[in-house]
Amino acid sequence: MRFRAKIVDLACLNHFSRIINTIAKLAKTCILRLTVCKLYFILSDKVANGGASMWCELSQGNFFDEFQMEGVAAEHNEIYLELVPENLSRALKTSQSAKAVKIKLTNKHCPCLRVAVELPSLSSSSRIVTHDIPVGVIPRRMWNDFREPSVPDFDVSIYLPVLKTMKSVVERMKNLSNFIVIEANLSGEMNLKIETDLVSVTTHFKDLGNPPWASEDGCQSSAQGRDLESMTEACIDIKKLQQLLAGQQVNPTKALCNIVHKRIVHFILLHEEVSLQYFIPAIA
Repeated sequence: MRFRAKIVDLACLNHFSRIINTIAKLAKTCILRLTVCKLYFILSDKVANGGASMWCELSQGNFFDEFQMEGVAAEHNEIYLELVPENLSRALKTSQSAKAVKIKLTNKHCPCLRVAVELPSLSSSSRIVTHDIPVGVIPRRMWNDFREPSVPDFDVSIYLPVLKTMKSVVERMKNLSNFIVIEANLSGEMNLKIETDLVSVTTHFKDLGNPPWASEDGCQSSAQGRDLESMTEACIDIKKLQQLLAGQQVNPTKALCNIVHKRIVHFILLHEEVSLQYFIPAIA
């Protein structure tokens, strides 16, 4: 099992660093899945326990100048590592003006991702700052626990309002309640609501637009034949939503959410070569 990669382009490096920062805000620990073409960051808190789950996917070719890996076996050419994304984020913070960053899987005393940051120096020799990030190697028999979450058959899919606006609304509401109701319909309307014994607050968004989803057989998903005005809703933990919005450093070109009535809210943030999915289960 071997892995080594190198980023030289500063714009790619900063972009990669921002993605890791976002992931660090969403997950205390996560799984890094390495394949020949892609990297995946996976958080699968059991939804049954009220945990959120995350699936972030990026193409290595858009970030790395060199990328070599050999998986656990020829027919299973993948590597699954458990790590604390905050540690990786911290290691990359020193790379703002780096000439290059190399990442390598090592196993001196325990398995580590070694991040070597080559910094510019005035003399001819370069300065290299090295960080060793401990990782756990996930055995092959457990890989199935980290498959891509299946997208539930949603009732409504809608584009999100500007995330900065949404974030400031949610931050104000967070002081009033631990729960928030997201409701939306197929006419591009979405409401964020909190209701407590003392106060009820609703923020309305209009003209957001609904994605033109079509299922494989060319007809709409379960949204077919629905009343366009009727609202689908889910009540979720406001802290999880705030975490998602506060951690956003990828500035997605497209952001949308799918709601399964009273069951789950599924967020999808797309940015050129990165896609981030985040699932927050509804609270009964």
